[in-house]
Amino acid sequence: MCVKTNFYRCCPLSCAGGSSKYASTDGNEQNSTISKVSVASVPPTPRSEGEILQSPNLKNFTFSELKMATRNFRPDSVLGEGGFGSVFKGWIDEQSFAAARPGTGVVIAVKRLNLESFQGHKEWLAEVNYLGQLYHPHLVKLIGFCSEDEHRLLVYEFMPRGSLENHLFRRGSYFQPLSWNLRLKVALGAAKGLAFLHSAETKVIYRDFKTSNILLDSNYNAKLSDFGLAKDGPTGDKSHVSTRVMGTYGYAAPEYLATGHLTARSDVYSFGVVLLEMLSGRRAVDKNRPSGEHNLVEWAKPYLANKRKIFRILDNRLEGQYSLEGAHKASNLALRCLSTEAKFRPTMTEVVTALEQLQDCKEPEITNNPSDGMKHRRRSADDVRNEKPPIATPYPLSADDARKEKPVIFCLFTERRLCQERKAHYCYCLSKAISFPTIYLVEKDMEELDINCFCFYLNIWQAAWQ
Repeated sequence: MCVKTNFYRCCPLSCAGGSSKYASTDGNEQNSTISKVSVASVPPTPRSEGEILQSPNLKNFTFSELKMATRNFRPDSVLGEGGFGSVFKGWIDEQSFAAARPGTGVVIAVKRLNLESFQGHKEWLAEVNYLGQLYHPHLVKLIGFCSEDEHRLLVYEFMPRGSLENHLFRRGSYFQPLSWNLRLKVALGAAKGLAFLHSAETKVIYRDFKTSNILLDSNYNAKLSDFGLAKDGPTGDKSHVSTRVMGTYGYAAPEYLATGHLTARSDVYSFGVVLLEMLSGRRAVDKNRPSGEHNLVEWAKPYLANKRKIFRILDNRLEGQYSLEGAHKASNLALRCLSTEAKFRPTMTEVVTALEQLQDCKEPEITNNPSDGMKHRRRSADDVRNEKPPIATPYPLSADDARKEKPVIFCLFTERRLCQERKAHYCYCLSKAISFPTIYLVEKDMEELDINCFCFYLNIWQAAWQ
């Protein structure tokens, strides 16, 4: 749920795709850079409503055609709802675009606006304006529109996996947790979409980048939707666009909130918020969290730069199935995007490059140098059980007793069941243990642990050696 304020337009399109009953599986993203993406040349953005509605790339539907395509806008065809109105599922013929019987032809998503204000019409027109001119694999395809009497509708390609918001925050069999690889794939796809908008040929500032506006196709390819708040970027020697502050609470860049000055780096900040949501599984703003954790960015920032502490913010539904190096690099990228000063944020092209490198990130090299604090060796279960532990530490262990152990060294054997019990997110060492059967923990690492977790690990260790 989005939080409304006096300055923000909230939840324009929660889902232009549908709630689909699919399990999350890893997908593969094409490893292409922004410069390699083929796009149509972008004509100058038309200004008048007449020019916009004469776009040769869009089908001008009649209201009766869309009424038939959606079976008279039946309630059971609703895919999503919001302040803009409702999105309905429909079917059209692939060649003629005429209404088709359910289950035949091409599936579409029809967004029907509630035109209760002039602002609603402006946003509808902006959507037709931008998506009628721009084409990119990571922008949702606008098929056509309807402007008949008081009716204002938009017709999109259907996105069967729905929104990223649903996959991150909704629970239930319809939306399974996204794996680490899928989260990277979605982040990269969305980043490519933003980078295209910011490119020299396009120069568009999205202004409303958030999880509900990132839609997923059947292969989890991310596409940006809802361009109602998009603005042309600065031209000539101008450094920014001055505009009224609009957007969604929790995602807007601080300098935009303070001054109304909008730049491409404002979108980069919003991307950082979304990336942080993907890493943590938490909403940008959640009043149901404990005090001090309502605002995700404020709560998470102190952990992002600390290699030992970033695991405290990672989504426990990832169950530790990620590269440790990758988790650190992704957190560092989010931190850079969230820089308070816009000039220190990367460009979206740089973000794309970083995410492409992150997709190829492997586990760090394993070494057995005893002088290092925490090292790992790949061992079988029998190897671990047959090895003599360095020091046997009794359990239970009080906090005071634990602090007196110098040095504290123990061997921890874990199984996948620990992931299922959602213990992986508590600290750095267990995340390591999931990837490697044997883990050595020394005194300096113990200082970073919650003492209850430390005692829990000792209990697991003892059970493994009995």
